[in-house]
Amino acid sequence: MRPAALLLLLLSTGAGAAGYRVGTLAAGLDHPWSLASLPDGRLLVTERAGRLRLIENGRLNPEPVQGVPAAFVKSQAGLFDVLPDRDFAANRTLYLSFASGDAQANATRVVRARLDGAALADLRTLFTATPLKRGAAHYGARLAQLADGSLLIGLGDGFSQREQAQNLRSHLGKIVRIQPDGSVPADNPFRGRDDALPEIYSYGHRNVQGLLYDAASDRIYAHEHGPRGGDEVNRIRPGRNYGWPLVTYGLDYTGALVSPYTQREGLEPPLLHWTPSIAPSGMVLYRGDAFPQWRGSLIVTALAAKQARRIPLQDDQPGAQEILFAELGKRLRDVRVAADGGLYLLVDADSGEVLKVDPQ
Repeated sequence: MRPAALLLLLLSTGAGAAGYRVGTLAAGLDHPWSLASLPDGRLLVTERAGRLRLIENGRLNPEPVQGVPAAFVKSQAGLFDVLPDRDFAANRTLYLSFASGDAQANATRVVRARLDGAALADLRTLFTATPLKRGAAHYGARLAQLADGSLLIGLGDGFSQREQAQNLRSHLGKIVRIQPDGSVPADNPFRGRDDALPEIYSYGHRNVQGLLYDAASDRIYAHEHGPRGGDEVNRIRPGRNYGWPLVTYGLDYTGALVSPYTQREGLEPPLLHWTPSIAPSGMVLYRGDAFPQWRGSLIVTALAAKQARRIPLQDDQPGAQEILFAELGKRLRDVRVAADGGLYLLVDADSGEVLKVDPQ
């Protein structure tokens, strides 16, 4: 069966029609990339420029969190995701992803640290992607934590090294899985093979920008940027090959074919794809109470399209998509579910914002 494409949209052109209102929680952030809620009500926000910020009592702390490791900052490179550990209330542990190195040799790196007030302590490197690459594009860098505590890290193909996505001796173009101490889980699909890196969980990805684990269904979902078209949402299963660049619904930026195939035997087809591209960024699976009509839906923010897409899911079959937040006219980098069931949105801009979405 051909994967679901963009066939039907329920257009929402204004906040009133969609039943929500949007307010600004914080402004003046330098390309905010990720947001995380802490049990005490504080919010953490990463800025791609290399800063980690705190929002307390609804106000942005003017001083950044201290002790954040230096990131390589250029073009798409910088500080990326922040993820509190499942047991953060007890251990105060955070995970951060960022670009490390320089323009000639860099990689996605993941560290763990303990949040002590407004500073990081006990910093430890858990993972650095290999091989090192040139340039400043396609890092992936989204993080998710599974029920057993292990970490998933979505990685990009390095842009100019797309063939590496099929190379099991390279981390480029993969989703990898590690333990919270950086070790390799015993049940990883390629552990023990001489021809593969043991951290690899799935492969054949272009640039993973959305990654989540849904505890209610025990499923993993990811989305990735295509080139000119071919953005994908995938259900992730261990050891599977998701095809890039052997199959794609997109074209090279020059207009040339990347591959003549959109599907091939043995390669996982996407749940859906967007052609032309919307440039998907963050993603949640909504199970909150504030918007009962959204329950069970993926909500995907988009940069180029300046909107979000709500995608109802039923047994991994996507339903008709709804456009949200297009009236804002802003590049939306990330989306998170708030404790009250509302949403947080991050606006990707030189003077970026944290927005709060509540019922109308």
